[in-house]
Amino acid sequence: MFKKIEFKIGRDAQTGEFMKVKDAQKNKKTAIVETISYTLPKKKK
Repeated sequence: MFKKIEFKIGRDAQTGEFMKVKDAQKNKKTAIVETISYTLPKKKK
């Protein structure tokens, strides 16, 4: 079984710097909210 992990991150569109998601949602003209998702493989015994 794989474990799926998702989280959101805010990024300034002009400079590429990371920011808080709340600030990125307020500044929609100059910021982007990205959703990062990946899966973790099952641990081997």
